[in-house]
Amino acid sequence: QVQLVESGGGLVQPGGSLRLSCAASGFLDNDYTMGWYRQAPGKQRVLVASITGGGSTSYADDIKGRFTISRLYAKNTLYLQMNSLKPEDTADYYCRATRTSPPVRDYWGQGTQVTVSS
Repeated sequence: QVQLVESGGGLVQPGGSLRLSCAASGFLDNDYTMGWYRQAPGKQRVLVASITGGGSTSYADDIKGRFTISRLYAKNTLYLQMNSLKPEDTADYYCRATRTSPPVRDYWGQGTQVTVSS
């Protein structure tokens, strides 16, 4: 069983930056795709960015050019660098690790809150 623990959330002014981290308790090999999701109050959880084991990245349209996802295998950690933050980025951010080849696995973190407000 792998546990994912997010950190780095907080309160930031519009235009500011934050870096979220997601630390995995166990080793996640390159068969795992990892992603950041967010859920704003009263809304569904949506995918923000993802990165495959091979390093291919994908971003939601509303954060392209502002957010960057990366992963560091040596530290078993996933990152989300968020720049030029807007009030509409306010949400709980969740880390996810999925493996679609056997053995299939799907892990979620507990979330970290990001609030963008002046």
